[in-house]
Amino acid sequence: MKIGMIFAGQGSQYVGMAHEFYDAFPEAKDVFDQVNIDIDVKKVCFEGPEDVLNETSYAQPCILTTSLAIAKVIEAHGIRPDYVAGLSLGEYSALAYAGAFDIQDAISIVRRRGQIMSEALLAGTTSMAAVLAMDALKIQEVIEPIDGVTIANYNCPGQIVITGTKEAVELASEKLKEVGAKRVIPLKVSGAFHSPLLEEASHQLKDELEKYEIHQPNIPVIYNVSGKEEDRDLIEILTQQIKSSVYFYQSIQYMIENGVEAFVEIGPGKALSAFVKKTDRSVPVYSVDSIEGLNQMLGALKNG
Repeated sequence: MKIGMIFAGQGSQYVGMAHEFYDAFPEAKDVFDQVNIDIDVKKVCFEGPEDVLNETSYAQPCILTTSLAIAKVIEAHGIRPDYVAGLSLGEYSALAYAGAFDIQDAISIVRRRGQIMSEALLAGTTSMAAVLAMDALKIQEVIEPIDGVTIANYNCPGQIVITGTKEAVELASEKLKEVGAKRVIPLKVSGAFHSPLLEEASHQLKDELEKYEIHQPNIPVIYNVSGKEEDRDLIEILTQQIKSSVYFYQSIQYMIENGVEAFVEIGPGKALSAFVKKTDRSVPVYSVDSIEGLNQMLGALKNG
């Protein structure tokens, strides 16, 4: 059976994530205990406080550590994916799992990535919003004449995220509701991620990435910037990713078209599982952010 492993993005974090994995499995403990950056990732993951964990520069290394800890436990139980992908930040988890980065390097990179993203945009001047129950082409048609707003995420059919300046996103939200969007929900984020407003941030990220040794992934990676495999330089792809649309449901479709018969969501929360179900209900997806979820996934895939 071909398996696609998908890694959680920012916004999925919660206090206590992966704590039970740390206590129960040496593979998870090893990942957390080897982390060595300027914050106590283990303490923030397990104890919070929530407002600190939710800060972009803390959330990103904490989610990546949690995801890799869980992935290593799954691997120890004999489950290996045929493809990996992740939502935005989750792409770094996918790449680290696939051997493109050393785990410590990956955590250091996303710590800096989070800082760059936090510092890139003046607080309160930019925003993002999720548009529900409207076709992506229709959304693009409505927002195209509005300066300062673009599509950030193609999460799943019926859920598209727009991003840009606060005024542009508010105007676009009103226009979209006028022409039939079921709901447009402002997101609780610190800025307009995956927008051209992060052009300068992308250059800073490129400078950071060039400090590290990057390897060819040993598992096929499906990338956010295109929703498919890429043969371009990885630094080029990740520099583009921070300021470009995330083609997530296209990534899911690509893996299904290439034979994936089940997905395993790795990391905190179950958002990606919902996106998969809305993209193609015929393909099973298992969310592993608890030991209960791990056992359900193992029971299904090992007996399937």
